[in-house]
Amino acid sequence: MYLKQEPVQQFPAFRLKLPFVRESQGSYQTQPLPGCPRMALSVQLRQYQRQAMTNWFANNGRGTLKMATGSGKTITALAITCELYQQISLQVLLVVCPYRHLVTQWARECEKFNLQPILAFENLRSWQSQLSTQLYNLRSGSQGFVTVITTNSTLIGDGFQSQLKYFPAKTLIVGDEAHNLGAPKLEESLPRRVGLRLALSATPERYFDDGGTQSLFDYFGPVLQPEFTLRDAIAQGALVHYLYYPILVELTEAESIAYLKLTKRIGRSLLYRERNNGESPHFEDNEDLKPLLMQRARLIGAAANKLNALRQLMATRRETTHTLFYCSDGSLETGQRSSLHQLKAVAKILGGELGYKVSTYTAQTSLQEREVLRRQFESGALQGLVAIRCLDEGVDIPAIQTAVILSSSGNPRQFIQRRGRVLRPHPSKERATIYDMIVLPPDLDRETIEVERNLLRKELRRFVEFADLADNAGEARIKLLDLQKRYGLLDV
Repeated sequence: MYLKQEPVQQFPAFRLKLPFVRESQGSYQTQPLPGCPRMALSVQLRQYQRQAMTNWFANNGRGTLKMATGSGKTITALAITCELYQQISLQVLLVVCPYRHLVTQWARECEKFNLQPILAFENLRSWQSQLSTQLYNLRSGSQGFVTVITTNSTLIGDGFQSQLKYFPAKTLIVGDEAHNLGAPKLEESLPRRVGLRLALSATPERYFDDGGTQSLFDYFGPVLQPEFTLRDAIAQGALVHYLYYPILVELTEAESIAYLKLTKRIGRSLLYRERNNGESPHFEDNEDLKPLLMQRARLIGAAANKLNALRQLMATRRETTHTLFYCSDGSLETGQRSSLHQLKAVAKILGGELGYKVSTYTAQTSLQEREVLRRQFESGALQGLVAIRCLDEGVDIPAIQTAVILSSSGNPRQFIQRRGRVLRPHPSKERATIYDMIVLPPDLDRETIEVERNLLRKELRRFVEFADLADNAGEARIKLLDLQKRYGLLDV
């Protein structure tokens, strides 16, 4: 067990100066040794990235960058690394990512900054000896800098934890998609002796977990200005403009009955929370809220009529390329969760019925195969990728021009991550197109209508905001008007 509370002065405090933020390698007077940080020649920092750096240094090397997906958080973190190397002779950069494919993606970016990263994930034998040797070389003075990129699951393992005590004081830890690190086991495993800390996330706030969110900010530091929103990113050219087409889908009769039952249980749980000052319920009649919301989100995500809507949409779009299809990660068939049910059905409709050239992209897809698929998708040899959640966080496939979102969870993070994926700039992309399938809740009785309105209000606010930022804002808002009228939410 690792202590959550850190004594004052457990780590050294560094005197950090506000950076004269260098925009390119040419600003440095000396060339660093191999593997030591150096600003990439190809990088030109935007104003908001420079301001974020300045504010992180002003906060004495702590803070969370809340910046829209695709706005350059990785580049900002590596620029901070270069500045720390200049100021205090930083010795180690430790990057922690939620997924294996993000490790390799970070590695590609690190190499542009003259770094030679150790990729510490999966088999201990493939990295532990290398890490031990490089940390020893660092202490002996025969090596100038060590870069380590690891995954959340490797971080909490004994093999990596045993190495952390050998990391020097001059270490920077970067938490990528840092909202994941607020989970108790992960947060407890973060190194307390490392004082320089940077969190990156478009959505650092954890869904229905205020305690985990606070633990994250306690460790890494608060959200720093400027927060960089989707509107900001589009205005400054960091993300492209887009067209937004909501597609309203009705539930089947059986799905409507299941939906109504879940909504009643959610209502009882919310009422219990109100009466008990927000405490989670512990009795059978007052079930915990989050699993109920997740169960209902899976029901909505796997709604059968979405397949009909997909068939109608793509029948007239058989020649389009660079399209991403986001599927549900579960269904409620016969009470069992089937994580590939909708994905297989979508692939069958697109590939089998419509002759659309697609491939699936899941957590089981190997890293090598993912790279092959990415290249085929970029070239247009593959017209589309059918994915579940593994393309949500951090994956950089800027060639995506169109997204068809069959499923989003109730978690706003997923909504934000997915739209950011599609809006990344690419030389061949003037703007993106997003088709968003939104399930219409069934007619509800008086007991549940108010619960539904409160739950729907937050979700609808996201849809409306996204519609308002689209190039076809008027058309998109009219489509959502039916949903607003149905539930008396015209004020959203």
